[in-house]
Amino acid sequence: MGRECALWWGDEGGTVVVTDLVEKRAFDVAHQIVDKGGASIGIKVDVGVEAEVELAVNRTVREYGRLDILFANAGRTVEGFGSIPLEDLSEAQWDDVNDAVYKGVFFCGKHAARVMKRHGGGNIVVTTSAGGLNAYPGFGPYCAGKAGAIGLVRSMAFDWGGYGIRVNGLAPTHGMSVNFALPPDAEVLGLSYEEAALAESGGTWDPMTFPGPLKIGRPPSLRDNAAVATFLASDDSAYMSGVVIPSCDGGSFARTSIAFPETWSLDTEVSQ
Repeated sequence: MGRECALWWGDEGGTVVVTDLVEKRAFDVAHQIVDKGGASIGIKVDVGVEAEVELAVNRTVREYGRLDILFANAGRTVEGFGSIPLEDLSEAQWDDVNDAVYKGVFFCGKHAARVMKRHGGGNIVVTTSAGGLNAYPGFGPYCAGKAGAIGLVRSMAFDWGGYGIRVNGLAPTHGMSVNFALPPDAEVLGLSYEEAALAESGGTWDPMTFPGPLKIGRPPSLRDNAAVATFLASDDSAYMSGVVIPSCDGGSFARTSIAFPETWSLDTEVSQ
């Protein structure tokens, strides 16, 4: 999703500094923006290492004079992709996830805010997760870190609002990148889990297979989440701060966990 937003914002005329743990991925996106006439550089950054975050922010200001928008989007999954029981996870495995999804948000916000305060304001957008609002089975460290990131969004919005800095987040539910489940150096596919599954099966989209209440004629995409990030990064949300939007949730947060069949009706319930 970071790639999707970077290319989109570059098309809109933004000057984009692309960071990634994998240097080649940052460079590839930056080159795509430049090849289309935009302005961009790529920097290798591990957001869990504060010194690297600080250097990237300082280089941004050195290259372009200011930092208006920070998109804290880095994430890392649980080793084994949820297959290791929570009680069997080590401290090192816990830290590996939370250095990126929780501590990294603090480091990014901290150093962005220092620059933005000097320049009269700014905008910080944070990718949290539906896992920070509800549990994903097998993803305890990730869910805990994302819940912490949601708390940071609110705290940063409160602490820095007086300096004209607003902080908001999106909590994607569906339409997330299939690359999240692949090795870091895997080819970037630009597909959501749902789109990748559909491509692999070679079939057509059946809305009734979607687990959320909303049934429409296409699978959820990266663009559905990127659109919310773009809204939060834009002046269209200029008077919003401390808000976390469950993006691309497909109505999932509108219902209880009680399983109602799609054909359920009051008459059916009474007859039983």
